[in-house]
Amino acid sequence: MKHVFIVNPDAGRGNAPARVKELVGGRPGCEIYEAKSAADTADYIRRRCASAAETLCFVACGGDGTVNAVASGLALEENASMTVLPLGSGNDFVKAFGGAARFMDVDALLAAVPRPIDILRVGERWAVNAFHFGLDAAVAKTMNDVKEKPIIGGKTAYPTGVAKALLFNMRTWCAMRVDGQDFHSGDMLLCTVANGQYVGGSYRCAPRSLQDDGLAEICLVTPVSRLRFLRLMDAYKEGSHLEDPRFAPMVHYGRGRVIEVEGKPGFMVSLDGEIVEGTSFRVEVIPGGLRFAVPEEK
Repeated sequence: MKHVFIVNPDAGRGNAPARVKELVGGRPGCEIYEAKSAADTADYIRRRCASAAETLCFVACGGDGTVNAVASGLALEENASMTVLPLGSGNDFVKAFGGAARFMDVDALLAAVPRPIDILRVGERWAVNAFHFGLDAAVAKTMNDVKEKPIIGGKTAYPTGVAKALLFNMRTWCAMRVDGQDFHSGDMLLCTVANGQYVGGSYRCAPRSLQDDGLAEICLVTPVSRLRFLRLMDAYKEGSHLEDPRFAPMVHYGRGRVIEVEGKPGFMVSLDGEIVEGTSFRVEVIPGGLRFAVPEEK
């Protein structure tokens, strides 16, 4: 198997290319490709898969945006796979598989055996970790805006986003159907349709989510006061909100294969951190639509 390391040159505050060369350079059966953009990543992967005479595994070297770009190029590809060298600030997706440290052992990474996992199809786009909206999307937008800035960016970008959203994004209207059944209609605080478990670097928004069961985990929270939100944030962060009785009046929880969402003009969603605006979205779980390699634990 040949491993192609897809490097996001902006990851790791611009240190990703040097870091990947340090870890990978000179290893037999390994190539390094420095991507120009997310679109370039997906196009490059599709071209390589179409012309490959050998089995390929693409390694996303960056954060969750890079993981999404690689997964988008590989979705539904039966003869190639991917894994992750987590060099981003959040590295949310790999937390569902044991965390970033597990993926930093390059020898274990190269020996990892791919297996099928689910992926979310959103129109012509893909999400491997989460599709979310409301306060969460507002947070993601701010994160994208400040991630390269000192003090408020980097690992503090998510708290920065939360602080801004608490001022301006506590209520969003949407209507949702899950597998053809009405799920919600009205104002809400936030909603996550998850394949992974974490967003924002450390917030375990979908603690029951599995990546290979053919279902997305849906958690919608109805509006609350800012003070109550702050009191409950720690429980939401650690992932105990589905068992915490304080959340029972405000949490709508479900699982499903097809999720339809409608919003008003200006409605925006986050697909693995990428902000997309629109008023109608259809999320479909594609069971086994991506082959993903997880290193063995030592």
